[in-house]
Amino acid sequence: MEKQRIDELIARYNAGLATSADQKQLEHLLEQGIIQVHQLQELTALEDQLVKLNEPVSSKNLDEQFYSMLKMEKQAMITTSAWRNFFAWPQLLPKIAIASVTLIIGLAAGYFMRSPATVKGDQQIADLSQQVSDLQEMMMLSLLEKESVTERLKAVSLTDQMDQASHKVTSALLETLNNDENVNVRLAALEALRPYIKDSQVREALVRSIAAQESPLVQVALAEVMAQSQVKSSVKELKKILQNEKTPSDVKKRVQETIEVLT
Repeated sequence: MEKQRIDELIARYNAGLATSADQKQLEHLLEQGIIQVHQLQELTALEDQLVKLNEPVSSKNLDEQFYSMLKMEKQAMITTSAWRNFFAWPQLLPKIAIASVTLIIGLAAGYFMRSPATVKGDQQIADLSQQVSDLQEMMMLSLLEKESVTERLKAVSLTDQMDQASHKVTSALLETLNNDENVNVRLAALEALRPYIKDSQVREALVRSIAAQESPLVQVALAEVMAQSQVKSSVKELKKILQNEKTPSDVKKRVQETIEVLT
């Protein structure tokens, strides 16, 4: 492959514009040793691809947002095709979840601002907060089933808004890390799991995940997580990467550095 073509691929990846085909070509180039991992800006392009949801700023704005969204949905129901689209279950579930989350947060914020801080009031706020968490979890699990990479990235980013991810959520993230066909989605899942590495089940699952990864980018990212969290039990699995003849030399170097930190 011509150097100009390779430079264009790297530039698109670092700008967050790489397609699935581009990513596969980069993986191939890494495996052949034609390019090095550090040329991909230490994977920082991933951050630009995560879709962040806007946080509510006040109960008034949330109410306006909810009713505005409700009005748009009503208008969309005018045509027959929009009617069928709106009530198709895969499209309906995220819309219900988003509208419900917005309304519940708005009601909770309004109640908190207008009512005295009583034990009963605190319990009601806690109940509403739990309902929001349940809806976020339901929406995340639903989006992870989508074919669109963007939708799956949205699903992973929802965990940033959760105070504490449930076992069901962390299990879904681990499944995504091990099996999603898109490298960026797998890297996003790994980042989402990072805060939960102190959980012994999550930590052990991440160690087992090392052997399941063929992508050099994910291998390096996992090695960095192991080093930063001082997961010494990962050394055995990391050595398997070194022993694999297909592992690019640059990746082997990074993994070797991780092993030296852990031993």
